[in-house]
Amino acid sequence: MPGSPCGPTCVPAGQPRVSLPRAVGRLAAAAGVLLAALLAVPLLVVLRGGARERLVRLVFRAVLRAFGVRMRVFGANGFGPAERLGRGALVVNNHISWLDIVAINAVRPMPALAKSEIASWPLVGRLATSAGTVYLDREALGTLPGTMAELASAMRAGSMVSVTPEGATWCGSDSGRFRPAAFQAAIDGGVPVRPIALRYRAAAGAETTAPAFIGDETLIDSVRRVARLRGLVLEMRVCEEIAPGRAGDRRELAALAEASVNSALGRTRLGRTQTSSTPTGSTPMDSTPMDSTPMSNTPAGRTQSGSTQSGSTRTGSAPVPAQPRRRAANSPETGLQVN
Repeated sequence: MPGSPCGPTCVPAGQPRVSLPRAVGRLAAAAGVLLAALLAVPLLVVLRGGARERLVRLVFRAVLRAFGVRMRVFGANGFGPAERLGRGALVVNNHISWLDIVAINAVRPMPALAKSEIASWPLVGRLATSAGTVYLDREALGTLPGTMAELASAMRAGSMVSVTPEGATWCGSDSGRFRPAAFQAAIDGGVPVRPIALRYRAAAGAETTAPAFIGDETLIDSVRRVARLRGLVLEMRVCEEIAPGRAGDRRELAALAEASVNSALGRTRLGRTQTSSTPTGSTPMDSTPMDSTPMSNTPAGRTQSGSTQSGSTRTGSAPVPAQPRRRAANSPETGLQVN
C-alpha cells in the first residue's frame, strides 16, 4: 500500500488559535451542517443537473465556513466551458488533509475515488456514497481493474471524478509521487486530466502544515485541531488540462500531472527530493496578494477545485516571495475567496 513518511513531527506547534469556546462552536456548526446534509440526501436522489450541483456546493462551502477556513482559488478560466457543459475529466490533486475534497467540491462538485473504509464512517460515509463516490478496496487489489473500468465509464459519460494519486496524505511541505493506476481510467475513457495544486497558509500568510491529516492521527483528532486554527487559508490553483493523447501511457500521464502540480506550487523535484523554486516564466500560487472578493460575486470565475506514493525525502519549503503576476494572453488569473 502507498504510504507517507509524514507524522506528528511535521505539524508545527504554536500556531495561532481561536479560543476553546469558539472552537467548540465551530465543531457544533460543522455537525449541524452535516446533519442538515444528511437530511437532504433524498433531495440528491431527486435533483439533477445544476440544482443538484448548487445544493452540494452549498453544503461543502458551509463546512468550510463552519471551520473558519477561507479559500482562494486561481486558474485559467476555471474548468473551462467544455467541462462546464458536462465533459468528463480526471481531476487530480496533491493530498494534504480531509479539507482537500471539501474545498474541491465547494467549487465544483464531483464524485471521488476513495478508500472503502470511508463508506462506514458515521454521517460522512452516507454523504459520500450519495454523492457518487467510487470506493477502492486497498486490501484487495484484484478489484483494481474493475474499479478503474467504473471510473472510465463514469468519465466517458460526462462526469468529472476526483482522485488523489499519491494514495496517502502528506504534510504539504513535500508531496509524494503520483502513482499511475488511476490515470489508466482517463486514457481508457478518452478524457483530459485536470491537475489541482493545493497549499495551506496560516493567519500571517506563511505556508503551514497544521491542517495535515497524517500518520496515525485519527480523523476526530485532526478535526479538533483544525477547529482551533485561526485564519487558515486554503489556496487552490486549477492547472491547465492535459489533453487526451498527449501522453504515451499512464506513467507518462501521471508524471505530467505531477510536474504540473509541482510547478504551480513553485517546486522542482530533483531525484527523490523536492525543493522550492520559481522557474522562469512560471507563476507561483502566492504571487497575488490576498483579497476579500467572495467567489459568488466575482465575474469570470477562476475555480478550484486514490492511487499512491512511495516516500520521498521531506524538506522544508519556504514561501515564495510575492511578485507581479505574469499573464498569458489566453490565461486570465484572478484570486477568488470564500469567507
